[in-house]
Amino acid sequence: MQYPFLRELYIISQEKHSGLGTGFATYLASDEGQRIIQRSGLKHAWGYDLQAACSGFLYALTTASRMIESGSIRRAIVVGADKMSSIIDYTDRSTCVIFGDGGGAVLLEPNTQGLGILDCIMYSDGAGRVHLHQKAGGSAMPATKETVEKKLHYVYQEGQAVYKFAVSRMADVGYEIMTKNGLSPDDIAWLVPHQANKRIIDATSQKMGLPDNKVMVNIQKYGNTTNGTIPLCLWEWERKLHKGENLILAAFGGGFTWGAVYIKWAYDSK
Repeated sequence: MQYPFLRELYIISQEKHSGLGTGFATYLASDEGQRIIQRSGLKHAWGYDLQAACSGFLYALTTASRMIESGSIRRAIVVGADKMSSIIDYTDRSTCVIFGDGGGAVLLEPNTQGLGILDCIMYSDGAGRVHLHQKAGGSAMPATKETVEKKLHYVYQEGQAVYKFAVSRMADVGYEIMTKNGLSPDDIAWLVPHQANKRIIDATSQKMGLPDNKVMVNIQKYGNTTNGTIPLCLWEWERKLHKGENLILAAFGGGFTWGAVYIKWAYDSK
């Protein structure tokens, strides 16, 4: 069986909501996949956007890996990026101190050595939509003078409700993918968590039995860049990763959406 593995990592800068796994598009009538293809000069390529809030990068990673495994495509670039500053009310302290702008991308291609993306578990619960969303700007509430004046185009979040779900769901799915694959804490080299909240990250690592020195944390540098958090971690820690190491990626996002990916790292950094 061919398992997709991460071959190269790229940092994306000066882009607004870039590509597969994005939370919000730059232009609502034209998706980011096409802009990336056009601006990258790619020929005979196709792409599209996938929205799953902060879990979007893992959703997109899972989708791309399954397409490679099926043989329908050979390579895929998965981008996770958002410009949250464009939809944040900087007078709202419940959101403006949390989010940041950023993004990254990974290149997937097949291998037959048992390395790469070995397992994925994804969940969603639409009942969580009311706790974290953007009220106006979509077809349910198109933009008007009134929606702008009422600040309905900014992110709305009920912090306590979101935290309650996130702290348990992200921890549970991280533990689930460990037990499903017969992994102990000693078997795991790194936990790569979505950088939403340090307490959520700590709860996830504790549930999985992992010490702090096995957990990637950079929220203090970039904030919650939504779909950008996990690829940013991979980029920042890339030189510390070694071929054959086990990584668990875990995320939780609005919707609610959450999931985990089990990766056996496929290369040593140059």
